[in-house]
Amino acid sequence: MKILILNGPNLNLIGKREPEIYGSISFDDFLPQLRNLFPKHEISYFKTNHEGVLIDKLQEADSQYNAIVMNPGGYAHTSIALSDCIRAISIPVVEVHISDISKRESYRQHSYTAEACVKNFSGYGLRGYELAIHALSEILKF
Repeated sequence: MKILILNGPNLNLIGKREPEIYGSISFDDFLPQLRNLFPKHEISYFKTNHEGVLIDKLQEADSQYNAIVMNPGGYAHTSIALSDCIRAISIPVVEVHISDISKRESYRQHSYTAEACVKNFSGYGLRGYELAIHALSEILKF
């Protein structure tokens, strides 16, 4: 299975940004571990701070990948455009949040993008990405 992991704004700061919430391991350090856990899957990674670039990548991925694992960061709580895009593509998207958004500030507790995804994982730390890939494997029978 070809999977795109798509990370949104400020996720390049994982490991430095509020380690009590997001942990102390960077995503770049975590990614090889994730790939080792799923050697049969081809896992690509892209990160951007820009909403339009996330939309472009989602649209491009529709013809290049079997599925997407996306952490939209703060755009989860604000972006109808991302939500619309997820609904418009034909491949499944699983949303991941490192922290438990249901226990965060009130403005973070609703995710517009999660409403468009086939599943979401929130509050499992970086392990949420692993759980998302397991879920996609079950959904797509890989």
